Amino acid sequence: MRQIGRWTGLAVIIGLAAGLASAFFLVSLAWVTSLQTNNWWLLLSLPLLGGLVAWLYQRFGTNVAAGNNLIIEQLHNPDSAGIPLRMAPLVLLGTLLTHLGGGSAGREGTAVQMGASLAARIGRWWRLPQAEWRLVVMMGISAGFSSVFGTPIAGTIFAMEVLAFGVLRYEALLPCLVAALVGDGVVRWLNVAHSHYHVASVPDLSMIWAILVVAGICFGLASSAFAIWTELVQTWSRRWLPNPILRAVVGGGLIVMISFLLNTRDYNGLSLPLLARAFEPQGVVPWAFALKLLLTGLTLGVGFKGGEVTPLFVIGATLGSTLAQLFGVPADLLAALGFIAVFAGAANTPIACVLMGVELFGSTLLGPLMLTTCIAYSVSGHRGIYAAQRVGWAKRQHLGYQTGKRLDQLDVD
Repeated sequence: MRQIGRWTGLAVIIGLAAGLASAFFLVSLAWVTSLQTNNWWLLLSLPLLGGLVAWLYQRFGTNVAAGNNLIIEQLHNPDSAGIPLRMAPLVLLGTLLTHLGGGSAGREGTAVQMGASLAARIGRWWRLPQAEWRLVVMMGISAGFSSVFGTPIAGTIFAMEVLAFGVLRYEALLPCLVAALVGDGVVRWLNVAHSHYHVASVPDLSMIWAILVVAGICFGLASSAFAIWTELVQTWSRRWLPNPILRAVVGGGLIVMISFLLNTRDYNGLSLPLLARAFEPQGVVPWAFALKLLLTGLTLGVGFKGGEVTPLFVIGATLGSTLAQLFGVPADLLAALGFIAVFAGAANTPIACVLMGVELFGSTLLGPLMLTTCIAYSVSGHRGIYAAQRVGWAKRQHLGYQTGKRLDQLDVD
């Protein structure tokens, strides 16, 4: 009982710290987004802001530039360097600057990195042994994820599932749950709003299962395409522009040029208005998902900061809206399923994503969520947005010999 009380107290402290950080971040991000939306000329500043972000990381954060991958790697192979506290202010500032200029990025990566770095510092103050330090960082991940999206159950499982797909770290269940609930509670207590989307009705699964199978395959292919495109941009840009500052400046200029050619800013920033339209009967243009995928991979691949998850929500929901128009089913249904399934395939966290779908859209969607998410997870293959993830249990039997390897070390299918 004493151990349970000790871990519960620590989880509460971590949840409070991560929740306060996420609340400040969400309020700041909303202000920056409003500023960017109402002042079109700020888009022209994106190359300069990209160069500034790259300079900040080159000058102060070379040891934290890997972001979420650093956290996952440290949880697998902890060393004396650990996760520096400077990760939190750097990723916060870098993300706000990215969104101020209209870069297509998200917010999950920022909240997770802030939560993990704050938790790591708290763990060092507690002088915890290495094995327990891992658990503390997982609590920080849970609190950060749940507080930024308002999904404490998904946040709990996400921290347990993201380290190695096919494996869950059950020893973290109770402390991560407490940290996630506290982090989410802090944000709600401060009246920081989360976005909400509604699915009006869910048809009988037996009537639409064939459509859902096809949709799940499409969602999985979109997940894989996002991971491949982002990796290609990162590889090519580093080869052709080895200087990170120049790389961000040139990449920012390319994003500005594409945005002006498209004559819309629907695909800049979080793209929340575009996401909301995907749930409406009139839907979005059929190629919206491809344009969001293009700009997000370019933004993150050249070194801007933020996260992948909200853009993946947008890609999935807009793809679902397009498929709904094609198959003649309700747009909000396939938008919700794509919202979750594309993220599941890209992050290799199907259980956390199904639970997130239930938290966001209600339990009536559980059957369709499980079907499309499991299909997308399987179809997406051994790729993902977190290169440091390990293969705990291979998706394909012939890759069983590669169990334990990082995703970026696999000869992927």
